[in-house]
Amino acid sequence: WQQSDVYPGWPDDHPTRLRAVSHGEVLVMGGTSDARALCQQLDAAQVKYTLSVATPTGQQLAGDIRGQVRCGRLELEEMIAWLKANRTRWVIDASHPYAEAVSRNIVRACETAGVLLSRYQRPEQLSGLTHPLLYTVESIEQACEVARRFGQRVLLTTGSKDLARWRAGLGEKTLLARVLPVADVIAQCAGLGFGVGEIFALCGPFSAEFNAAFYRQCRADVVITKASGAEGGYQEKVQPCLDAGIPCIVITRPAPLVTGEELLESQAAFARRLARWLAAA
Repeated sequence: WQQSDVYPGWPDDHPTRLRAVSHGEVLVMGGTSDARALCQQLDAAQVKYTLSVATPTGQQLAGDIRGQVRCGRLELEEMIAWLKANRTRWVIDASHPYAEAVSRNIVRACETAGVLLSRYQRPEQLSGLTHPLLYTVESIEQACEVARRFGQRVLLTTGSKDLARWRAGLGEKTLLARVLPVADVIAQCAGLGFGVGEIFALCGPFSAEFNAAFYRQCRADVVITKASGAEGGYQEKVQPCLDAGIPCIVITRPAPLVTGEELLESQAAFARRLARWLAAA
């Protein structure tokens, strides 16, 4: 979309369109593809902003956005200090849907600093899929309980952050980790005892056809994943699994900590919220 799509009928030199703020006034949190898409909307509206990412991988994902990028985890007190020092007026939490501790800190920091907070979270896609081999659980511990009922080879497509918890909960199983092809992630896998035949370093999302072939190739007896939404290839992960007769365990998302009109569940919803924010500025 272009600027004129957000402000139909307004000329491109309208002062609200061209309003320049300091890079600290708007803070986008999250090293996700969703965060990058929000930044592209801010770029198109000529809004200056900072994107805060936790890791160099998130920094790479940001690509060629025009905003400033700061890299490194922010603890609660650091976040509050940053918001105050930069006189931040609007925070957009586009962190990973499962990064609950991060979102909780963002809520507390914004409350303390008196900053407007919006939460961007893509829809889950859970409701459209039911199957006898599809199990939904709320935690890693529950997922481990279900996985123990099935075969030896457990494919984890849940990221690298909680591999130690999976290792502790399913110590008797052969765990297969599909993770990002990043050196420190692969080193982490090796440090947790994953062998060369148990680490699959790939960058998704993947097609249903790719996943079907992948499940056959790695001989998975059960697949564990997260409700990653359309952008995370949820349907393409789950359907081939069920079609192959492989049990699939899905960890549902934590409930969002932001509700009402500040919970934004699509790029179009963010465009509307951005238009309202600019109009009120």
